[in-house]
Amino acid sequence: MPVISRSVCPYDCPDACGLLVTVENGRAIKIVGDPDHPVTRGLLCAKMNQYQQTVHSPRRLTTPLRRVGKKGSGKFEPITWDAAISSICANWQRIIASHGAEAILPYSYAGTMGLVQRNAGHAFFNKLGASRLERTICSPAKDAGWKAIMGETPAMDPAEVEQSDLVILWGINAAATSIHAMRDAQEARRGGARLWAIDTYRTPTCDAVDELFLVRPGGDGALALAMLHVIEREQLLDREFISANVLGFEELTAQILPSCSPTEMSEVCGLPAEVIERMAREYARAKAPFIRLGSGLTRYGNGAVTVRTICCLPAVVGAWGKPGGGIFIGTSTGGAFPLQRVTREDFMVSEPRLISMNQLGTALTELADPAVMSLYVYHSNPASIAPDQNAVIRGLEREDLFTVVHERFLTDTARYADIVLPATSSLEHPDLYRCYGSYHAQRCSAAISPVGEAKSNWEVFSLLAAGMGWDEPFFRLSAEELVELLLAGENRWRSAAVTERLRQGEPVILTPTSAPKKQWLTPSGKIEILNGRESEPLPRLLPTHAERDGYPLRLQPATTPFALNSSFYEQDYLRAKQNCMELLMNRVDAEARGLANGQVVVARNDLGAVRFTLLISERVPIGTVVTEGVWWREFIPGDRGVNALTSQRLTDGGRGSTLYDVTVEVRGE
Repeated sequence: MPVISRSVCPYDCPDACGLLVTVENGRAIKIVGDPDHPVTRGLLCAKMNQYQQTVHSPRRLTTPLRRVGKKGSGKFEPITWDAAISSICANWQRIIASHGAEAILPYSYAGTMGLVQRNAGHAFFNKLGASRLERTICSPAKDAGWKAIMGETPAMDPAEVEQSDLVILWGINAAATSIHAMRDAQEARRGGARLWAIDTYRTPTCDAVDELFLVRPGGDGALALAMLHVIEREQLLDREFISANVLGFEELTAQILPSCSPTEMSEVCGLPAEVIERMAREYARAKAPFIRLGSGLTRYGNGAVTVRTICCLPAVVGAWGKPGGGIFIGTSTGGAFPLQRVTREDFMVSEPRLISMNQLGTALTELADPAVMSLYVYHSNPASIAPDQNAVIRGLEREDLFTVVHERFLTDTARYADIVLPATSSLEHPDLYRCYGSYHAQRCSAAISPVGEAKSNWEVFSLLAAGMGWDEPFFRLSAEELVELLLAGENRWRSAAVTERLRQGEPVILTPTSAPKKQWLTPSGKIEILNGRESEPLPRLLPTHAERDGYPLRLQPATTPFALNSSFYEQDYLRAKQNCMELLMNRVDAEARGLANGQVVVARNDLGAVRFTLLISERVPIGTVVTEGVWWREFIPGDRGVNALTSQRLTDGGRGSTLYDVTVEVRGE
């Protein structure tokens, strides 16, 4: 008889959706959204609707492998788990003896968002003394920008959007990356709210809004400054709110805004001055304007200051004081669970060096004292997703680099490994999840047994700890016991009753430790437009990196509803929906270069050259080209993906990636 189990989507998405998994004869045969989940409410994205095809894919790795061919060739032979663990530990002991433990580098990110499995390696590498990885590839600039003006103030409840009369989806392709935010925005629209999208090209989200505003890549901060200029000039301000809640508006008005008129900012942001004027007036006159801010606009050299500038808007019009008004960038619920019980920073006897995951190419090819001699990759695919792909691959090709990859599939990175270990999917191990798109959390158990000889992250690190000869009781705990460590004791985020519901596998709502929109958790106790602790005390116009690169087209690596970074390319039907690795280009730009729809073209800059299939589209403005998804190399026209064109440069705050801060030229092959 089929059995239905509760589970959670493990992927890097704001919503941590609740799943109902139907299992028959040990296989997951059907997956649907949990109708009783407070956010999911039965709605799943196209990727997770067929997640069983990932779990039971014929591409799954089912046994440990040892390389027998050239690095990158993908030629391996099966070995036992005992042989794999012995080989890894022997190589690490050799490297430590010759170069020290800092010559070993872990690389992981958000292939799973479960608190145990995602963080399973931290305790091991802390005890080992390996180099630490600075995990900042996604949106740390957004967090840095928020904290510069809002401090530790918790996010508002995103459900308030339904009380708004003007909803702005700013830099977020919600139809691909946050379908429940899209659903909630549409519900607000049906209730009478106007719905805007601000983006760099016409995404699927833009087809479902009242008005679309296309900005130049990296020009969002200029738009916000121009809107602030108009709001101040025409006195569309909430003076009472500013006086009681805002620090530094007078300085912003005196020092920054005079040079930020719509006329002056128009060329930078790409919108006509008269459009900016109207946007500012309509925003300021809305009763409760709500901004849902995405992450893409932060992946530029000016990403953090852009967020700071946009965060000024709800402050100066008093939107924070109104139900449904404000800005939502994401929740932070780290205080709900004592993660240090899993990560065990106390195992470190010193503080090893910190290496940015955004600069892996440099770390593998140039870093010395000591050089990186071993790379251990788990739930990530840096050969595809890391910036400056050519540098990363040059590093992975090193014969003296001992590389281990723990994965479900033979990814681009796994093809360069010396040892490949088969990993479980989220249905095959227990974990605890918290989301960053609202305030809910949920525990889940394994729904099925591991496929083949696959093992979870935690199981492998426990085996490695034993292989290194450690007698630390912590590494003998089970994943379920680690979940219990995270749940032990109540705190201000969750009562005893909420914790018990978590233990039973129910989705629960966590309670922020201070009331959002009622208290500003900054040093001054106010919203800090002026922040003297920052290198830039006031938000101002900063250039992107790419403005100095000299290529005529701005490249936007974008999201797709049918993949998540390099995940889901194992599913044939999802890959077919994307057709192929396309480069979207406006007809004007194509005709100027003599390019035809469907032909293979080459985009190049100083870092590399990448072959795409050209798709002429009016969805992209003149001067911008777009590619969606991060394709596996076996499915693309050349031997390099989009990240052969992206750089290792960092954002202005948070040391994040600048994956969208790219210029190229495009020619026929």
